Amino acid sequence: RREIALAVTLSGIAGYLDAVGFLELKGSFVSFMSGNTTQLGAGLAHLGPALALPAGLIVMFIVGSFLGSLVSGSGPSRGRIGVLAIVIAGLLVTLVLHANGFSAAQAMLALATAAGAQNAVLPQSGAARLGATFVTGTLFAVGQDLARAVRREAPPLRWLQHLLVWLALLLGAAIGAFSYGQWQVGALAVPGAIYLAFLSAYVIRAAR
Repeated sequence: RREIALAVTLSGIAGYLDAVGFLELKGSFVSFMSGNTTQLGAGLAHLGPALALPAGLIVMFIVGSFLGSLVSGSGPSRGRIGVLAIVIAGLLVTLVLHANGFSAAQAMLALATAAGAQNAVLPQSGAARLGATFVTGTLFAVGQDLARAVRREAPPLRWLQHLLVWLALLLGAAIGAFSYGQWQVGALAVPGAIYLAFLSAYVIRAAR
C-alpha cells in the first residue's frame, strides 16, 4: 500500500510537470515521447529547424532514463535518493535557465531529463508500472486486467490499481495547468518542494 500511495503521488506530479511543459512549449511534451515521436515523424516530411525540439526532448528523456536507471541500481534506499536528486537537479536547471532568459525549448530540455529520470524511482510491481510519467500502458492494463478478472486469472479488483494511477496523472495535469496559469514556469517550484520532501525523508530513513 505504501508503494502504491507513493506511485499515485509521483504519477500526479508527473501529470503536473507534463502539463507545465506542454503549455510552455505550446504543444510538445516533456514526458509523452509517443507524441514527440509522432511530431518528429511528421516533421521529417518538411526538413527544417522544427525537428530540433521533438528530437531534443526525446534524447534528453533517454538521458534522464539512463541516469535514473544507472543510479537506481545502487540499492532501494540509496537508489531512490540518487534518482530524486537527479529529478530535483533537472527542475532547478529548468528554473535557472528560464530565469536567465533562455528559450522555452532550452529550459524544457532539462525538464524532459527530470521526467525521464523519475520513472526509475519505483520499480515495476507486478503488472503495474508505478510512478511512470506516461500511462498508455497503464490504460491498456486496465482493460487487460478486467479481461483476466472475467476469466478468473487475476484478482477481481486489480484493474483499479491501474485506473488510480491514471486518475492521479489526470488530476496532476489539471492542477499543473491551473498553476501554470498563475505562475508560468515558476509553478515548477511546487513539485520541486514535494520531491525535496521525499528526498529528505529517504535521507533521514537511510541515516537511521
